Amino acid sequence: MQTLTGRHGRGGPLVRILLTGGAGFIGRHVHHQLVADGHDIVVLDSLRPDVHHHRPQLEGLVVGDIRDPEAVDHALSGVDAVIHLAAKVGLGVDLDDMDDYVSSNSLGTAVLLRAMGRHQVQKLVYASSMVVYGEGRYECDRHGVVAPGPRRIEDLDRGRFEPPCPICSDPLRPGLVDETAPTDPRNTYAATKLNGEHLAAAWARETGGRVAAMRFHNVYGPGMPRNTPYAGVAALFRSALDRGEAPRVFEDGRQRRDFVHVRDIASAVGAAAGALDESPPFAAYNVGSGTVRTIGDLAEELASAYGGPSPVVTGDYRLGDVRHITASSARLREAFSWKPDYDLATGIADLLRGGDLLRGGDDRR
Repeated sequence: MQTLTGRHGRGGPLVRILLTGGAGFIGRHVHHQLVADGHDIVVLDSLRPDVHHHRPQLEGLVVGDIRDPEAVDHALSGVDAVIHLAAKVGLGVDLDDMDDYVSSNSLGTAVLLRAMGRHQVQKLVYASSMVVYGEGRYECDRHGVVAPGPRRIEDLDRGRFEPPCPICSDPLRPGLVDETAPTDPRNTYAATKLNGEHLAAAWARETGGRVAAMRFHNVYGPGMPRNTPYAGVAALFRSALDRGEAPRVFEDGRQRRDFVHVRDIASAVGAAAGALDESPPFAAYNVGSGTVRTIGDLAEELASAYGGPSPVVTGDYRLGDVRHITASSARLREAFSWKPDYDLATGIADLLRGGDLLRGGDDRR
């Protein structure tokens, strides 16, 4: 990792980094990484009850809402850079969640950026998501690269899960998206994550700041949220296996994803934070393992590792889910000399061990 410099031109590691959402799943791993890198960390987290069942023991924790200007001002005192992870996550349960997503994510990011301008903090790593792309990259034999529209309910009801070519309706070949691909958010969470990128880019232009927007893929690992409607698919499968039940796989299980271990996410965030001085004013980076797997693969790997019942493919679906989304992380690797340390097998083994960082902690969030 390159050396960070303070906002007053001091050499050496940053005196202080504000980590929003630092008490959450990804945040605690990022906190561990930053402390190991020698930084002084302030954590701002609201500890919202739908995420946190217990108050975590975390040094430097300030309890406050990212939408509260007073709390944000207090947390930014003396800070040299911000890593912004705080967000309401997940696809969303229903439309009743829409205003909470927009308030927590879009408004929260705007309050933070405004305060950063006042405090003259000009370095930001922003946690975005691969969901900003909508569907992944597809090619048609007759029409080349195409962008399929949202899948139709009548097709999903009939088990026709693959999106067809929007021009000729022929089958498509899925591929990898890069950061130049058009964005097409298809649920409320995705829309707020992309809105946060736009707000951060506008802030960078107006202040001369620098932003690295990290588009995380499907994150799993020790401490991942469980027993909540907002948990990811790996957590849902694990919770089923803990109950002695078979993981229930939606659609036909062939949905392509990139499952990335949370420690690799943390090292990528740390690497981006360490190179902001040499980075463009705004740049987005895909953060994935670089290995394409299916949701069915994940369910089978977890069931095998747990010695539990085999997955059940249900044919059910969720509106707002996309069929395939995998991306190239080449830009991140080249810009920050970063590479992941975990493949799916070693990552699941670490998950079953509980991981040294969070062993004995609150694993139910």
